[in-house]
Amino acid sequence: MGNLRFKALERALAHQPVKTTPPSDKVSDYFGNMIFNHTAMQQYLSREAFLKLNEAIEKGNKIERKIADQVAAALKSWAVTKGSTHYTHWFQPLTGNTAEKHDAFSQPSDNGRAIEDFNGSNLVQQEPDASSFPNGGIRNTFEARGYTAWDPTSPAFIIDKTLCIPTVFVSYTGEALDYKTPLLKAIDAVDKAAIAVCHYFDEQVEKVSVSLGIEQEYFLVDTALYNARPDLMLSGRTLFGHASAKDQQLDDNYFGSIPERVIHFMKDFETEAYLLGIPVKTRHNEVAPNQFECAPIFEEANLAIDHNQLLMDLMDKVAKRHNFKVLLHEKPYAGINGSGKHNNWSLRTNTGINLLSPGKTPELNLQFLVFLINTIKAVYDYADLLRASVASASNDLRLGGNEAPPAIMSVFIGAQLTKILDAIESFTEKKEIPNNFKKQLDLNIEKIPEILQDNTDRNRTSPFAFTGNKFEFRAVGSSANCAAAMIALNTIVANQLVRFKTEVDALIKKHVNKEEAIFDVLKEYCKISRPIRFEGNNYSEEWIKEAKIRGLSNITSAPKAFKNLISESTLSLFEKNNIFTRREMEARYEIHLENYVKKIQIEARIMGDLAVNHIIPAAIKYQNLLIHNLKGLKELFAPTEYDKLSENNKKTIVEISEHIREIANNVEAMIEERKIANKTESVEEKSKAYNEKVLPFFEIIRDNIDKLEIMIDDELWSLPKYRELLFFR
Repeated sequence: MGNLRFKALERALAHQPVKTTPPSDKVSDYFGNMIFNHTAMQQYLSREAFLKLNEAIEKGNKIERKIADQVAAALKSWAVTKGSTHYTHWFQPLTGNTAEKHDAFSQPSDNGRAIEDFNGSNLVQQEPDASSFPNGGIRNTFEARGYTAWDPTSPAFIIDKTLCIPTVFVSYTGEALDYKTPLLKAIDAVDKAAIAVCHYFDEQVEKVSVSLGIEQEYFLVDTALYNARPDLMLSGRTLFGHASAKDQQLDDNYFGSIPERVIHFMKDFETEAYLLGIPVKTRHNEVAPNQFECAPIFEEANLAIDHNQLLMDLMDKVAKRHNFKVLLHEKPYAGINGSGKHNNWSLRTNTGINLLSPGKTPELNLQFLVFLINTIKAVYDYADLLRASVASASNDLRLGGNEAPPAIMSVFIGAQLTKILDAIESFTEKKEIPNNFKKQLDLNIEKIPEILQDNTDRNRTSPFAFTGNKFEFRAVGSSANCAAAMIALNTIVANQLVRFKTEVDALIKKHVNKEEAIFDVLKEYCKISRPIRFEGNNYSEEWIKEAKIRGLSNITSAPKAFKNLISESTLSLFEKNNIFTRREMEARYEIHLENYVKKIQIEARIMGDLAVNHIIPAAIKYQNLLIHNLKGLKELFAPTEYDKLSENNKKTIVEISEHIREIANNVEAMIEERKIANKTESVEEKSKAYNEKVLPFFEIIRDNIDKLEIMIDDELWSLPKYRELLFFR
């Protein structure tokens, strides 16, 4: 078999399950062995350094140089015992990936030998090239200086004998060039705002942490088949491919038995994750063939996001051992489920209360309603910003199809809570709350815990759904850095909580009872934010029409969504809460647009190349076989008989010619539109041109290629088909 596709299938058949042995049968024996956790800190740090480092982690206190030197010495000693030879500042630039520059511990000594050296300066700060990462014009190419600075709230870890130190990344002039810097600011903002509101109910609250659980969906494909698909290799998705006769329509893959080869891969990457303290808890088959999900236990948001970024790297690395490729693209295959990264978000106090979980007393339930309603109000006010926070060229392909939420931002809270919020709203026109309603409300709220925990449904079509004790932000894409969405969400909630407290305090100053003041403000918020609440099917055409009537945006393309990053309301929001400066936001807007243009540009080039160099030649070769067949039929049969026998072949030859012409003409037209777009100097106009002028050709070209795929002789089709990519184990 000389065909590229068949050779790939042969190599894939040769791949057998790779079995690995974990360090121990008990995960507890090795969990966190490769992180500088509390156990390691207590073992290697002095008591003074240990306490100071814990204060920095828990309270955000600044670490003195003397303590930094002690921590550095301890880190080096610990890392060397684990076999480490190098260290790096591990950061998250605006590429969406992680970055690292390795330096050796060893330093030459005067006697011609070497010593291991690592001090506080090495720990606290490094200087990577800031101009070589996306910066949106903040740094010129000749202005290379930038800084990484240690984030003590995320523990150092060891991978491949390299000590990795989580850091922020900023420019020489102090602007954030990463995801972590604004994330930490947003987490701090919601902490302070939530504490102030919590003091209405409990003066003992000193800290409110953002809790986050990230469900990671992904596809697996055999490495040999992946290597035989240039579109998968270069863009992360199949730019064409006819649907398999069977894919997910029988609903037989979801939660099905995990294939042997896949389970060995899962066990292997889970072992690696456990060593790094990543609390992976759940694994299962997803809805689409060869689609899977893993999910960790909830963690503090900063750490959860670090762990998710690390997990994606681990999965990719471990997959290679098992002759798999992990596909994290939001829509690697058309017509079936795409992949998301569901962000389960909640707020927890140092007193052990989940602020989004109903309580057992009327007071706790009023507190619950305060945080629930304020979150809904924040989402209503800044729905377009949340949409922008999850926008990308790849997520555009996923939103609104095959169980992914649509581009219209809405909130689902369930029937029971809807009744309660409707009841609260029904008294918005009255100055006082009737006593009988207060009692009724108390009784209803007291029942919430049992009802919600047992019977609250999950609306899988909702982009922002309440699921009993948390909100699930389902619109985040599978390849995204969750920090982008969490920066937006935490900031808008912090902003809303500050506003809420200001309004309640103003009423209290007018001698309104505290509970009534809180209730009056909540009533108004319920009324204002009602349009964002939707309990039905977000996929329906009726909802699209209804959302428009309600005044909700339906932003279907990333360039349009990104525009909301620089709206006056967004710029004011981030400036007021000290998350971003205007310059930083304008830079990120430009980076997002440039990234969008480059991705569509790359896909257009790949599609043109494959169409011209793979598809059209295969079509012509098959067409020539049919023409040769016609000549043979003409020699063997009388004209009348020949006309009957050759009818289908003639029709197929004509259809192939039509598809070839359509493909060639549209590829040529697409190239011309690219040339025009590339001459546009404004990145905003260029992204618009790529979205509106170049991207529409993809569907036309794909449609013709997919039709050729089912017409042409299987042996002549050189690229693996969906039925092979999706079902090969």
